[in-house]
Amino acid sequence: MASVSIRGAKKRFGEVEILHGVDIQIPDGSFTVLVGPSGCGKSTLLRMIAGLEHISGGDILIGDTRVNDVPPKQRDIAMVFQNYALYPHMTVRDNMAFALMLAKADKSVIDSKVGRAAEILGLAQLLDRYPRQLSGGQRQRVAMGRAIVRDPRVFLYDEPLSNLDAKLRVAMRTELKELHQRLKTTSIYVTHDQIEAMTMGDQIVVMRDGRIEQTGSPLELYDRPANTFVAGFIGSPAMNFLPGTLRRSGGAASVQLADGTQLAAPADAAGSDGQPVIFGTRPEHLTLMNDANKGSGIPTQVVVVEPTGADTFVSCRHQGSEMSVVFRERHAFAPGATIHLQPDPSRAHLFDAQSGRRLVA
Repeated sequence: MASVSIRGAKKRFGEVEILHGVDIQIPDGSFTVLVGPSGCGKSTLLRMIAGLEHISGGDILIGDTRVNDVPPKQRDIAMVFQNYALYPHMTVRDNMAFALMLAKADKSVIDSKVGRAAEILGLAQLLDRYPRQLSGGQRQRVAMGRAIVRDPRVFLYDEPLSNLDAKLRVAMRTELKELHQRLKTTSIYVTHDQIEAMTMGDQIVVMRDGRIEQTGSPLELYDRPANTFVAGFIGSPAMNFLPGTLRRSGGAASVQLADGTQLAAPADAAGSDGQPVIFGTRPEHLTLMNDANKGSGIPTQVVVVEPTGADTFVSCRHQGSEMSVVFRERHAFAPGATIHLQPDPSRAHLFDAQSGRRLVA
């Protein structure tokens, strides 16, 4: 196992700079997820770590070794691809053993490592089958088995679950996490799915346009997003954003919305009186006000109600701003009805309207 250090990494394609000096420290034995929208540079960065893309500037270290100019096969990493990349004419056993065969390992060593990986991944009964005879989830396990037998210092995963159906993706997420807990090998995982990032990662790196927006544990990013981009990207449904003006009177702070609604600002909120701000509240942190207290809430118009059984998702609109609410209770609101919602100020967030940065004292 080994840590991975990325220091000021840059990537250019011609005159176009894709990565703008990225710095990430990936601890030994951790499961780090690179997440962000398509085109943010996360897969390019992963391929640079693997040696499949040349680094244009900065340094990449695996352990204490600078690997900028080290060939991929000498970096002691194993990569699992989105499309499995299995050899169709080889059995499961031969696909998993291929790297060891190239390295001219002893047959006893190959059999031992393939057998161990097959047992871990539940493939022991499938070793004589060909990829065409396997389901998508089984093929993905074979691809992971091929990586495991190499016993690398670092695993690299490039959106390995994106070709699976929704139910199988959930199951494979659990299998991957369990596998990491068993092997404890440093793992770097690329995805655009923030649910995968939240459920699998010890550390999440949120990227946008070739830059890092924030790095932290899943709950750190959820509870203390650095800006509106991270706040809107992490969490499902996404955080609600309401434009307003910060008001300070004595020691108290509030946010005045465009329609005059006053909302208590978070206790740790920074910012000056009269500053344009964005009030952020997550859908699950809104409470439905009853008739007696509805005057103190945010008046919103119901657009769509989506009952899911355990929860009720409601899409609303307030002064042109879209809002989402999650209720644990069941409600049968009529589209067009007005409901009043009260955010929890202890779990709300305040952002500067111009920069999008979180305003915290």
